[in-house]
Amino acid sequence: MSQQQTHLVHRKLDIGVQKVPKQDASDRIQNWDETYLGFDLNAAKIEAQRCIQCPSAPCQEACPVSNDIPGAFALIEEGDILGAAEKFRETSNLPEMCGRLCPQEGLCEGSCVVGFAIRPDGHAEPAVTIGKLESFCTDFQRKELDGYPRPKYSPVSTERSIGIIGAGPAGLAVAEILSLQGHSCTVFEFWPEPGGVLVYGIPNFKMRKQIVDEYISYLESLGIIFKCGVYVGRDITVDEMLADEFDAVFLGTGAGVGNELGIEGENLTGVHRATDFLVRGNLTPAQLPEGLRDVLEKPKNVAVIGGGDTSMDCVRTAMRLGAENVTCVYRRTEAEMLGRGEERTNAREEGVQFDMLTAPLRIIGDENKHVTGVECQRMELGEPDDSGRRRPVPIPGSEFVIEADTVAIAIGYGADPVVPKTTSGLNASGKDLIEIDGSGRTSRKGVFAGGDNVNGADLVVTALADGRRAAEAISEYLLTLD
Repeated sequence: MSQQQTHLVHRKLDIGVQKVPKQDASDRIQNWDETYLGFDLNAAKIEAQRCIQCPSAPCQEACPVSNDIPGAFALIEEGDILGAAEKFRETSNLPEMCGRLCPQEGLCEGSCVVGFAIRPDGHAEPAVTIGKLESFCTDFQRKELDGYPRPKYSPVSTERSIGIIGAGPAGLAVAEILSLQGHSCTVFEFWPEPGGVLVYGIPNFKMRKQIVDEYISYLESLGIIFKCGVYVGRDITVDEMLADEFDAVFLGTGAGVGNELGIEGENLTGVHRATDFLVRGNLTPAQLPEGLRDVLEKPKNVAVIGGGDTSMDCVRTAMRLGAENVTCVYRRTEAEMLGRGEERTNAREEGVQFDMLTAPLRIIGDENKHVTGVECQRMELGEPDDSGRRRPVPIPGSEFVIEADTVAIAIGYGADPVVPKTTSGLNASGKDLIEIDGSGRTSRKGVFAGGDNVNGADLVVTALADGRRAAEAISEYLLTLD
C-alpha cells in the first residue's frame, strides 16, 4: 500500500460513526411506525466514506447473497445513490428488506475491518452501518422512481410454467428471476395476502408493510400470478400441479409451525403461539384467515417465553397493545441469546423487563380457563449442550409465579409436514425438512426447494440466497425439456 493510500485509510478510520436516528421510546410505543427513521443524504454519504474499500471485501464474503458492499458505498460516497441501489439489486431481490431485517452484526458488519481496526490514537469505532445504508439507497431509489425499478424490455415468453409454493423471500425471489427470463410463474400462498414472513412474521415497527406491498405490485406488473388462501398439500398437491399445469415446482413453504413448551396450561385462553399473537397485533382482520380475526384483548401483564428475535417482536408488540407490564422469560443469560442485540436494546428502552435464567414450569389459569400466571423456576448454567451454549440447570426450591393475563410462546419454529407427506418421491428428514442438493434440486424430478423448509427456521437473507440458487437450477432444468 502506498503512502498516499495509507493516509487515505487513516483519514477514513478517523471518521466517526453516523448515528441512525430513531423514534423516542415514549413516542414509538404509541404507534406502529418503523423505529428507525433512517439516514438523510448527508449522513449516508459520510457513513459510506467510512468504508476503507478492503481489496478482500470480508463484508461481501460474509453476505449470503454476496452483495458488492464496497462498490455500492463508493457510489454513495460519490453521490450516485441510484447507482448504489442498482449495485445492491445486482445480487439481491430484497435489499430494502434485508437492510432492515438482517442480523448484520453477525454477517457483513461483523466482518467489517473498520469495526476492529487499530487506530493510531488507540480509539475504537463501530463497523460501517451497512444495513442502514443498504435500506437508505434502495428507499431513495424507490422514492425517486415512484416504485421498484422496472425492466427496460419485456422478456419473450418461453411458454414454460412454474408453480411456486410460498410467497415468502425464497418464493418471491424465484418468481421474480424466472419471470424476467420469460417463464410464467404462479405463486400459491396459504395466507390471505402474499409476502409470507415479510407480512405475517415481521412487525410494522421493524418494516412497514408498504415496502412489501410495492414489491408485490411490481411482481404482478411482471405477469406473476398470486393465488392466496391455498393450502398446498390439502387444497391441491404438488403431484397434481406437475400433472396438470406446471413444468416445475418450487417449494418455499418456510417453517411456520410454532414449537410447543410441552407444559401444563398451554391451551388456556390468553396463551398464544408467537405468530398468532404477532399477526393479530400487527395486522387488520381482513388480512387474516377467519380463525384469527378476533381482536386481541387489551393485555395488562404479558409474559413472553423465549429469547430470540421473535420473542423481541412479541414483547415490543405487547407494549404497543397497551400492556402495563411486559416480561421476557428466558432460561439462559443474555450472552446466550441468539437474536439481535439492537432489538433487546429497543425493547428495554420501551419498558420491557427481562427475567433471565428462568424457565416456565406450568401456565396457571382460573376457573374460566383463562391464564393468570406462569409458574417458573430459577436456573443456573452448567456444561455446554450440543449447540455449544451452556445448559440451563434447575435450582431446587426456586419456584415463583409471574402474574400474566397474556402469554406468548416464542421458542422457535418447525417445518410444515403436509407438503413432504403428500408429494410422491420427495425425501425429507425427520424434522420434515426437505432434502436438496447444493442447487436446490430435490429427490423428485422437476421439484426444487429452498429456505426455512430446508434449513429450519433461519434468516430472510438465507432464504433469499436459496431462492436465487434454485431459480438458476430451475432455469437450467427447463432448458432440458426443449
